[in-house]
Amino acid sequence: MCGIAGYVGPRNAVEIVYDQLKRLEYRGYDSAGVAYLDNGHIEVVKRAGKLNELHKLLEQTPRKSELAIAHSRWATHGGPTDANAHPHYDAYERIAMIHNGIIENYLDLREELIAKGHKFRSQTDTEVAAHVIGEEYEKGVPIEEAVRKACLRLRGAYALVVISNVEQEKIVAARNASPLVLGVGEGENMLASDIPALLPYTREVVIMEEDCVATITRTSVSIVDLDGREQPVKPIHIDWDITSAERGGYEHFMLKEIHEQPQVIRQALAGRIDEKGRVRLEQVFNEHVWTEIDRVNIIACGTAYHAGLMGKHLFEKILRLPTDVYHSSEFRYGDPVLSPRSLAIFVSQSGETADTLAALRLCKQRRIRTLGVVNVIGSSIARECDKTIFTQAGPEISVASTKAYTAQVIVLSLLALYIAQVQEMPGVRVDEAVAELTKLAERAETCMELEEQMKGIADMYRNMPLCFFLGRGADAHVALEGALKLKEIAYIPTQESPAGEMKHGPLALVQPGVVAMFGATEPDLRDKVVSNMQEVKARGGTIIAVTTDDDTVTSRASDDVIRVPTCVYPFMSALLSIIPMQFFAYHVARLNGCEIDQPRNLAKSVTVE
Repeated sequence: MCGIAGYVGPRNAVEIVYDQLKRLEYRGYDSAGVAYLDNGHIEVVKRAGKLNELHKLLEQTPRKSELAIAHSRWATHGGPTDANAHPHYDAYERIAMIHNGIIENYLDLREELIAKGHKFRSQTDTEVAAHVIGEEYEKGVPIEEAVRKACLRLRGAYALVVISNVEQEKIVAARNASPLVLGVGEGENMLASDIPALLPYTREVVIMEEDCVATITRTSVSIVDLDGREQPVKPIHIDWDITSAERGGYEHFMLKEIHEQPQVIRQALAGRIDEKGRVRLEQVFNEHVWTEIDRVNIIACGTAYHAGLMGKHLFEKILRLPTDVYHSSEFRYGDPVLSPRSLAIFVSQSGETADTLAALRLCKQRRIRTLGVVNVIGSSIARECDKTIFTQAGPEISVASTKAYTAQVIVLSLLALYIAQVQEMPGVRVDEAVAELTKLAERAETCMELEEQMKGIADMYRNMPLCFFLGRGADAHVALEGALKLKEIAYIPTQESPAGEMKHGPLALVQPGVVAMFGATEPDLRDKVVSNMQEVKARGGTIIAVTTDDDTVTSRASDDVIRVPTCVYPFMSALLSIIPMQFFAYHVARLNGCEIDQPRNLAKSVTVE
């Protein structure tokens, strides 16, 4: 969550860091601010609300500087107010600081500082950390040394950035758990909390390691660890097309990313299928390891959790390998029973999800094999897992995830087929399944033609008081993701469950006006799904069925029918069914005037527990 930006160089730093924040809006925020150097003083301009509120302030007076930092905040400690917005000064107004994450021992530090006479202007843990750094700075050490020593006193997950009115050529940054990326330019350097903010200015980036402090000037980048030992600076080249971080003519990033899914499927498969139709996964464990694994634990949050359920479906159906899926936020507190021969798979778009990262570290302590399925190269989960498979989905900007889900399911499918291939599972036609996967992108393109139909259906039911999402088998897992999309961006209450569970309680909520969207892509379960449709219809509910193009049964019980291509393997048809559900959520939200790319109360990358 939260956006961090910083720039030092010959251009107008205030304009550049504001532009960087605009490119980080997808992370979710409720206030924003800028700190810059002006004739030897640090000026801070900040305001609660969207970035245009900050822009109004910046426009009132021409502001020009060659060094600036900026921040967009998602409230944790203290509400979204002007006073709580970042940046924050220290007690002496010699430094200004911005910060992502949480300082867990801020109350103890605050009380200690108040006892020494410090006064605070906000309710934030960030201001406390700024005062701690200010105390160290008063001892006469360089600003980077003050930051390093202060970090030894801070406990929690953070990425923080500091500027000083004394050492006016430096920006100092420290990282522990929350992401931070440095950008290396020609006669200018910069930083941000995510790579898209840097792409207009440089393609050379340095992913900061944890427990490190970086100092950037116009002409240099240096990094030390918390013990003061110099660390190597290793830029990597980013070859993303800049337009991949822009809307590309679509009204919203979410709509663009829905339409990108055929290409994302191709990207997820790219380089992973050889000319003989076999799966190649060079990033995973050696082949002998797969004969030792007796259980899989998939650990994830939100959309990634729903992708994990599809993984469980595949691992158990194809491999007969016992698989459990855990919510990351509950995993540690359930005192999980972990077999030494088990595998823990961590699924995360950002690779920085705090709950998932905490679960990963527990598994590492227990010496469990760990495998990451992530999108962001250089992210914490990618670096800390024993092995990592990248989804290759490209940057996803909208808070509501769409293409990342599809890519995650594709990668988990490849992994299941790879294990079947290594173990030579009897009865599993890996070559046939791989051939079907290679057809999936073209079939997803066919699903894009469903948008107009879904727009019309959305218009009919946009005022529904409640929407059920139901299914059996893989359709039940996809139903959870379809429901999440509608509640995330359209703010409509949903009830989601396996269709057979309706009669055990949720059926009491059905009345005229209530809509039920059923996934019915699996032929062997379709008759039972139709029976569940009749239960809803008999109580006045409206039925929308998402089924395959060869289904002749479901239409008899449905008010509206959406058809996706028939696949040999039903779970692939179920995966395709998420596309019309995404269109449905998008167009309901658009018709109802909701803020789609940055829905209320939500953030893209949740880096606090």
